[in-house]
Amino acid sequence: MWRVRVDGGCIGSGSCAGVAPGHFALGADNRSHPLAPEVAPHEAVLDAVASCPVEAITVVDAATGEVVEP
Repeated sequence: MWRVRVDGGCIGSGSCAGVAPGHFALGADNRSHPLAPEVAPHEAVLDAVASCPVEAITVVDAATGEVVEP
């Protein structure tokens, strides 16, 4: 499993929600939020990380704590 986090640097571009709508959504604060704190590894999550213009998304292996992306 992966832990997905969006930090306070998010500018609400929505690119992650557009690339991986099953994993991210814009909240009432117009910032991205993961739909679940842990997810099964999925290419769409990595694509969302790559699409973030401010590199606000971090993916960590839940078992090891090792950073997967960025």
